[in-house]
Amino acid sequence: MGRKEITTEEDLKAVINLLDNSGILYWVDGGWGVDILAGRQTRIHRDIDIDFDAQHTEKLLGILLNYGYETDTDWRPVRIELYSDDYGYLDIHPFVLNEDGTSKQADLEGGWYEFERDYFDQVVFDGKAIPCISLKGQKIFHSGYELRDKDRHDISVLESISE
Repeated sequence: MGRKEITTEEDLKAVINLLDNSGILYWVDGGWGVDILAGRQTRIHRDIDIDFDAQHTEKLLGILLNYGYETDTDWRPVRIELYSDDYGYLDIHPFVLNEDGTSKQADLEGGWYEFERDYFDQVVFDGKAIPCISLKGQKIFHSGYELRDKDRHDISVLESISE
């Protein structure tokens, strides 16, 4: 049997419920983050991207491993990709949070990506308030690299959302 290559809205809700009960500050990013901003699923997603408070990396990994995920790719401190036969792929990104609301994420070259406080938001999706990367943040995160078809799709969705 092959790996589960699609994450559903039910998978997303299960992960959000797990995170909400963990006490760890987090934001949904990536394609699901775009769809949360849009208020509906607009495409099929391979994974769920989660940005979270880096000081809780070990706690979050313990929760996820206990839930049935296994580590698939470990590029700490940049990202950790996990996989579950039940819930598919989950890509977690540790963010160092600053007192002023800004944050930073390690990059693969040993430097840092820096994020402004208005990159972080909370949006009601299917009746539930969900922390996610803001419209401004998503537009910036979808720039500066060679775009794939799914990135072009996400950008068109972002451009259709009024601020």
